Amino acid sequence: MTKRSWLTTSPTAAVLLPILGLIGAIALWWLATIVFSIESYLLPTPGDVVRTLADQPAYLLRETGISFLETIEGFLLAIVIGVPIALLIVRSVILERLVYPLLLMVNAIPKIAVAPLLVVWMGFGQWPKVVMVLLMCFFPIVISTAQGMKSTPAELVELLRSLNASRTQEFFKLRLRYAMPQIFTGLKVAISLAVIGSVIAEFVGATQGLGYVIQQSGASADTALAFAAITLLSIMSIILFYGLVLLEHLFLPWAQETR
Repeated sequence: MTKRSWLTTSPTAAVLLPILGLIGAIALWWLATIVFSIESYLLPTPGDVVRTLADQPAYLLRETGISFLETIEGFLLAIVIGVPIALLIVRSVILERLVYPLLLMVNAIPKIAVAPLLVVWMGFGQWPKVVMVLLMCFFPIVISTAQGMKSTPAELVELLRSLNASRTQEFFKLRLRYAMPQIFTGLKVAISLAVIGSVIAEFVGATQGLGYVIQQSGASADTALAFAAITLLSIMSIILFYGLVLLEHLFLPWAQETR
């Protein structure tokens, strides 16, 4: 096995390379604080962040749990709403032409501008955060699902219909199978946006969550705490993303083999 093929195919390399990249990024961060003599209140060292995580584990874990729950709820709600809408768009050209411009318009709206309105409409509870996550995830899920459904080869559809397959059989045995790789691509894009959506919502009218922690620590110049919250958000995003990658490998092994 060549060096190049080992790096691209080995499971060990798949784990080792990201770890090496992370270590390199942390080393550069630490080196920058030393070389440029950056004060800790402007840019804390990795050690400062680790100490903050160790000093306040219960508080930070509680806020992480709140942000995680908001992210998951909004993401699942986007799937429940977005996938049926995508299926309707695929079934009707008229509906596609009617709805697509509206989807583009909603997606073009800066979400940070909507966050204060959600607080006015829904109060200071959890729902404004969940809806913000929904808005962030909705468009990539709808687009990827619709495009995936359209990617089914026409000759296979005709073959299945020639065998007197029902619409339900055509959907589950053919169209959904061909659409799943693209659907998962949309889900992986959406889950990263979901974390961003929860933070945006917590910046406005929130008293809990990692976004609130970042906002409050920034106001008090506690940059170590802000970086600790950012680190936890990054870890949460990585876990959610690779959780979907794992599900894709488990449920779509055939898709990996054809790539």
